[in-house]
Amino acid sequence: MIARRTLLLAALLAGPAAYARPGVRPYPDIRAIERRRLLPRATALLDGAPRTIAAINAPRSPAGPQDYYSEGDYWWPDPANPGGAYIRRDGRSNPDKFDGHRDALIAFGRDVPTLAAAWDLTGDPRFARAAMRHLDAWFVDPATRMNPDLAHAQAIIGVNSGRAIGVIDTLQIVEVARAATLFAARQAPGYAAIRVGVERWFTDYLDWLTTSPFGIEERDQQNNHGTCWLLQAAAFATLLDRKPVLDAARARLQTVIIPSQIEPDGRQPLELARTKPYAYSLFNLDVLAAAAWLLAERSGALIAWQTSDGRSIGGAIAWMAPFIADKRQWPLAPDIEYWDGFPVRQPSLLFGALALDRPGWLELWQRLDPDPKIGEVLRNFPVRQPLLWLKD
Repeated sequence: MIARRTLLLAALLAGPAAYARPGVRPYPDIRAIERRRLLPRATALLDGAPRTIAAINAPRSPAGPQDYYSEGDYWWPDPANPGGAYIRRDGRSNPDKFDGHRDALIAFGRDVPTLAAAWDLTGDPRFARAAMRHLDAWFVDPATRMNPDLAHAQAIIGVNSGRAIGVIDTLQIVEVARAATLFAARQAPGYAAIRVGVERWFTDYLDWLTTSPFGIEERDQQNNHGTCWLLQAAAFATLLDRKPVLDAARARLQTVIIPSQIEPDGRQPLELARTKPYAYSLFNLDVLAAAAWLLAERSGALIAWQTSDGRSIGGAIAWMAPFIADKRQWPLAPDIEYWDGFPVRQPSLLFGALALDRPGWLELWQRLDPDPKIGEVLRNFPVRQPLLWLKD
């Protein structure tokens, strides 16, 4: 099985004729697919100027201009207490919350990986140099960099100035870390000049993520928040070659995350209990699969791995795949928001296809939209550039 997976991964990067079985359609050439999709988008980013949180005023932030600040999605003014503490309406996003810093972080997490993937495809140094401008502005330049903590993320008006669950916001820079890993491995033009600063930022942030009260509280969340902490720790520690963090994350995936989040039949009950069960199940599954893929050093072994009673990420993908292929078969009520926005090109299908040799999942992945336009859908689709995950 491992040899077949290795051959399949090589075929996806080398071309469709490299791996085919009798009676089965050849696997797609992912590099060719991505070239058609990425190059126009990356070319449009070549002259873009970086815009970090330092340039975006956050009127209700209690901190400085380089401290990240966001407000809770599902919190609203209380009609019974105007001007008082906000109240929760689960699944209903408040359009008046402050999103300026998060939107900038999402754009950063979209643009740099796009440029990195385009450089990987073409070798054109313009794409690498454009990415370096953004990395320098966000992580290195003292005047514009973001401070490496999330002490004031997902605040609730009238209740607090930040929460542990706000740590999920930096899920948006997991692919920035993947881009930096690629730049370091392949000595991208311009990266040597900023590498120390970039890696110092990720070192400081990973230390905060793994030792601060907010980071520890988020790590211990049982639902998608704990999964998102795990993927961040895995991606940032991979960049920095922090083996103790990677070992602890791998153990946590196998002893805590999979046993508590996935049923033997593949359901994710904590996500299915939400008011947006379809989107949350897709989101958590994508993050689970991405974390497992990284923690197994892109072998797929942790996606195939099962607990003694049969719980596995592969099983969770198998449970969701029919509903990705045909959402009309979804057995629960529709999500209360953005029901029409999903599915998109869910990366769990790609990672699962590679891990379990499932060409049907790969074909389904190929048919889905890789570039959603709805902001909320994009926010919940943080693994967007497959080339950054298939190689360093």
